Amino acid sequence: MAATLTALLSGTAFAAPFSLPPLPYANDALEPAIDAQTMEIHHDKHHKAYVDNVNAKVAEFPELGKQPIEKILASITQYDTAVRNNAGGHYNHSLFWTTLAPVGKGGEPDAKLAAQIKKDFGSHSAFTEQFTKAASTNFGSGWTWLIKRSDGSLAIVATANQDNPLMDTEKTRGTPLLGLDTWEHAYYLKYQNKRPDYIKAWWTVVNWKEVNRRFAE
Repeated sequence: MAATLTALLSGTAFAAPFSLPPLPYANDALEPAIDAQTMEIHHDKHHKAYVDNVNAKVAEFPELGKQPIEKILASITQYDTAVRNNAGGHYNHSLFWTTLAPVGKGGEPDAKLAAQIKKDFGSHSAFTEQFTKAASTNFGSGWTWLIKRSDGSLAIVATANQDNPLMDTEKTRGTPLLGLDTWEHAYYLKYQNKRPDYIKAWWTVVNWKEVNRRFAE
């Protein structure tokens, strides 16, 4: 499994109490793909709410602050819906920020990842088409993921709400390498109901350097 987000964020995001990790760039750094106001609201309001809400559950479930977030998610059926939604939201968004980079700064899939994409999807263009379709057709609020399964293969999966492929509620499980937030709050200010336009723009700000690093681990 890839290194924990605890390690990726120097322990700030998932120590007890949980904390909101800072964005690794300015609010306007992803323009024109994602506008500054959306980034500010998405990070400072929505993500912060997940942090606050999961912190409120630590008194009821003290073990939440004593183990890696991946372990919590892997046994999420042991917890109530509030933990599932808010721990999931905290993990998902913490990963989301790291897999974004300003236009032209995110690099490309490296040789190893590119070879695995070709093996599992046929080509990079076929992969992007399949991922885009999954994200476009994921009904309601949710996420679309590129994951690395335990056998090293890649898969595209979609989840509802703040669920993710680490959770023991999911049929197809694996380590998330790349995740796309398709909740309306992630794009509505700029794109309104045009989710396909948001997805097309999002491809221009994918941080493949981070995806490569996660795949290598």
